[in-house]
Amino acid sequence: MDHSRLKIVIFGAYNAGKSSFIRAIDPKSRHIEANKCEVSTTVGLDFGRTLVNGRKIYLFGTPGQERFEFVRDILSRGMDGAIVVADTTHDLDGLTEGLCASLSASGCPYAVFLNKCDHPDSQPGRYHAITCSVFSPEISAVNGCNTSEALREFLDIHFQ
Repeated sequence: MDHSRLKIVIFGAYNAGKSSFIRAIDPKSRHIEANKCEVSTTVGLDFGRTLVNGRKIYLFGTPGQERFEFVRDILSRGMDGAIVVADTTHDLDGLTEGLCASLSASGCPYAVFLNKCDHPDSQPGRYHAITCSVFSPEISAVNGCNTSEALREFLDIHFQ
């Protein structure tokens, strides 16, 4: 497998921080969004790219609403790896749990990035059921804290 170019798909529930994560990695990233009650939400995809240790990394962010499952299916075709972004200010939800189970069963390299860990209501321990056997760094996508480092470490673990 050629590891000089990697397609990494970013999954997660609604408002978990997928778009913010991609924006933190690539400030020039592209987003297909819709405004809903003064809040924008991804309805198509987010796309960002970066260079990590000489490798071209292409990041594809998926919408978080369950009704957009078909978009997640399309974007996941040909992926080399996946990152599930989890909002640690909320309890583990069925979508996130299902995504992790599906990725685990597929054998696709993946990690769970525990987002919003800088928030006072953050409780990363709620996600132990899905993080005990995978790389699961704590990040804050909005301010970029640990995002690049976590991505680099994920790539080093799975794509040497």
